[in-house]
Amino acid sequence: MPHTPSRRTVLRGATLTGAAVIGFDPGARSWATSGAGSKSGSGTGTGSGRNLVGIPPLDGTLVMDDASLAAASEDYGHIVHRRPAAVLRPGSVRDVVAMVRFCNRHRLPVAPRGQGHATNGQAQVEGGLVVETATLADIGPVEPHGDTVTVGAGARWSEVARAAIAHGLTPPVFTDYLELSVGGTLSAGGLGGQTHRHGAQVDNVAELQVVTGAGEFVRCSPTRHPDLFHAVLAGLGQCAVVVGATLRLVPAPETVRHYLLPYDDLETFLEDQRTLVEEGRFDYVEGQVAPDADGVFRVCTLEAAAYGPPAGPEPDDAVLLRGLRHDPSGVERTDRPYYDFLDRLAPAVEALKEAGLWTYAHPWLNLLLPGRSAAAVTGELLDGLAPDDVGVGIVLVYPLLRERLTTPLLRVPRDPVPYLFAVLRTTPPEDTATIDRLLAANRAAYETAAAVGGTQYPVGSIPFTRADWRTHFGAAWPRLESARRTYDPNGILVPGQGIF
Repeated sequence: MPHTPSRRTVLRGATLTGAAVIGFDPGARSWATSGAGSKSGSGTGTGSGRNLVGIPPLDGTLVMDDASLAAASEDYGHIVHRRPAAVLRPGSVRDVVAMVRFCNRHRLPVAPRGQGHATNGQAQVEGGLVVETATLADIGPVEPHGDTVTVGAGARWSEVARAAIAHGLTPPVFTDYLELSVGGTLSAGGLGGQTHRHGAQVDNVAELQVVTGAGEFVRCSPTRHPDLFHAVLAGLGQCAVVVGATLRLVPAPETVRHYLLPYDDLETFLEDQRTLVEEGRFDYVEGQVAPDADGVFRVCTLEAAAYGPPAGPEPDDAVLLRGLRHDPSGVERTDRPYYDFLDRLAPAVEALKEAGLWTYAHPWLNLLLPGRSAAAVTGELLDGLAPDDVGVGIVLVYPLLRERLTTPLLRVPRDPVPYLFAVLRTTPPEDTATIDRLLAANRAAYETAAAVGGTQYPVGSIPFTRADWRTHFGAAWPRLESARRTYDPNGILVPGQGIF
């Protein structure tokens, strides 16, 4: 059994508790708490006199107070709201094992929740148990000459980065926003500007520590329970709860040269991006498209970064920018410490929070397009996009290399250079008519992409049926379905995805 968090970690979770759950009534399908007269569903407190099934002993806490349940029924999307019956704040992995076994026995749905950054209720569960993994955030020792680190599923990538950088090392791939949990991104994929060099975050995992839907703790890897390993990575939580991961590390640079290169032509912009990832000229390549003064999305910015020593040579502007067709008069170039580059979104995030915009609805669209059709599809979708449809969000477009993407359940178009196209929308959460319209637009955009061999990157908000999921996973569907039957035979895990 893995390391138990420190007493400080356990107490940090315990200070947030409200009414503690003490039992479950199988007949009424309801929970009972220690608070007199408190209830969940039709359940009541200890004075009810009913025949309760006791909760197993826990190192952490199991709660069902209104504040905890309300928080667990929300996510970053602020679109879907499913209220659980209870929330587990585990003090150890043993707690996850005990409560998943309990829920499996009583057919109660379970969903792990990291930082709650899902956009469409993916980590919510109606009437079941939400497992908050934030207390499982230990980061193992990083040896100066090592090439891996083992971390808890609740560790945030910002914490992992700082711990590794202290030893001159770094995970090779980051999402642009660092305050996401390791378990959360490994369940989805984890794409970023370094993906063209190193694959997705799921492609850089040496081992997983998981609790299956049957409540078994298992260590799995490419050679140890490989069927489970490959069903969990990018498997959207359908077979097991990630409780820890051993991540690959590479040498970290001390400084980064960061470029913003302006373009006024979409096709030229996309072609130059492709050139850069095929040549491997930069360590990081992304790009954004913004509206001009007339509200037309045609202002393109190629974002690229070159790592300095010891991870790479001293950046040479002439070599790095050779042959690119950007407007040289508008180039922005910044040298900055490596971690400052990784965490460059932090000031903007704080500004959004201070302005109250962080709690807006986020009906995001995330597509993966075949490179051969990227210009046509991106152009069509941008032509139909209005600034109000994006709000204070952004539009991302950048290429990947398919040969680097080796995780079977991360579904990528059959093209050597697929592109991520993402419209990270924001809109007031009370404007449900606009949200519904944008969700319908997301579905239409997905169908446009699917018609040319595109897929969705499943972190956004695209209305999907079970048949759509079977189509999405394609040739990998039988593998996922078999693993689901084997490791979650009662089908209790993560119903919010709507896959099974």
